[in-house]
Parts: sequence; C-alpha cells; structure tokens
Amino acid sequence: MCRKVGMRCCKELREASMVNWWAKGLSAPDLATLSTLGSVMPALQALTVAEGSAGPDGVQRLAEGLVTGALPAVIWLHLSMHVGDAGAPALAAALGRGALPRLQNLWLTNAAIGDAALVALAPALRQRPALEILILRGNPFGDEGLAALVAPPPLAGALPLPTGGLKELIRLDLDYTQVSDAGCAALAAALDNGALPALEELSLNGIPASVAAQEAVDAALASTVESRLPS
Repeated sequence: MCRKVGMRCCKELREASMVNWWAKGLSAPDLATLSTLGSVMPALQALTVAEGSAGPDGVQRLAEGLVTGALPAVIWLHLSMHVGDAGAPALAAALGRGALPRLQNLWLTNAAIGDAALVALAPALRQRPALEILILRGNPFGDEGLAALVAPPPLAGALPLPTGGLKELIRLDLDYTQVSDAGCAALAAALDNGALPALEELSLNGIPASVAAQEAVDAALASTVESRLPS
C-alpha cells in the first residue's frame, strides 16, 4: 500500500501529519490495511482519500477496522469515493465506538450517499460535538436524509440528549444534492428553532428546490447569525 502511494515505508505513514491521496489505485484491501494503522498514527491530523478503484466496499472496509481511539489526532477527514448504503453505517459505527475523537471537518463528496445512507450516518454525526464543517456536496440524498441530519423526530419516550445535535456546526455544504422545497422547509425550521446555533455558511447550489424555498432558508440563516450579534 505504501509503495502505491509513493511512500518509502510504513514508518513514513505512521509519522505523517497529513495524507492526501488522489487516485492512487488503492483497493478495498489496501483501505482495510490503512484502518489497522489507525491506532498507531498519533501525528496524523488530515486524511484525504479520493479513490474510485476501491470499489463499493472500500469505505466499509476502512471504517470497519477503525477501533476505539483510532486516528486520535485527525481533525480533517475527506473521503471522495463510494460510501453508499454499506459504507455509511460502517462509518457511523466507527464514530460511535470512539474512532476519530477530535474530528472537526468532515468532507464526504460525490460519495453515493442517498437518503438511507444519510439516515444511517446522521445520528453519529449529531453526536460529534466538535464537528464544525460538514461538506456533503454531490450526493443523491434529498429531503428525508437532510431531515434526519438537521431535525430528526424525537423517539417516543426518549429523553433529550445532553450534547450533540450539530451545535458547533459553522459550515454546511449541500451543493448538488436532491434537496427540494420540503428539505429547505425543514432546514429553515431547524434554524428558526435554534438547532444550528453556530451556523454561518450554508451552500445550496444546484439543488432542485425553488428559489423561494432557498430564499426562506437564507432568511432563517441571516436571522440566526444576527441573533448572535451583540445588542
């Protein structure tokens, strides 16, 4: 694996602070190997993997191997590859058991994340209190997935969770997804209800929602930002 990406040895990978791999020809087994090193890369802060050749189970293999405390210093993770219905719950499970404990910046771009995948991933994302940037552009999810992320319905009889809920999210990118008017309405309501209190930047380019629906979201975001200004 290290030879494929141009590294001389695994020691170089273990000591790296940034890994930026685009189209290196990595396979699903290579990503599984990478996951086994997740607990012995204490210096790695940024990991980018954009790899079409890994196939539909590459992210699943990567996520399944991330044990508790894996990638302890990573604050930036960018996966531009197939996540899909299998990779999303595997990634959610890895986050749920304590992998990537310091994650602040998550990019999942052009990753085949539909509604079912985002519904599976959303609870784990909402329990990452340090998450500040979430980039989901180029994925085919629509209103159902977005609602699960920003405004999930409460479970009957469930107590409210004390932390989480995207309270620190500053930037959300939904460009070129399938969010329509209903999704925009859910997003505007979440903003109006204080569910995204830190949000400053929201991107909705190339979605099928009407101009009026997007303008309503813009107005809700402007009101949220204004509410934080000193009186």
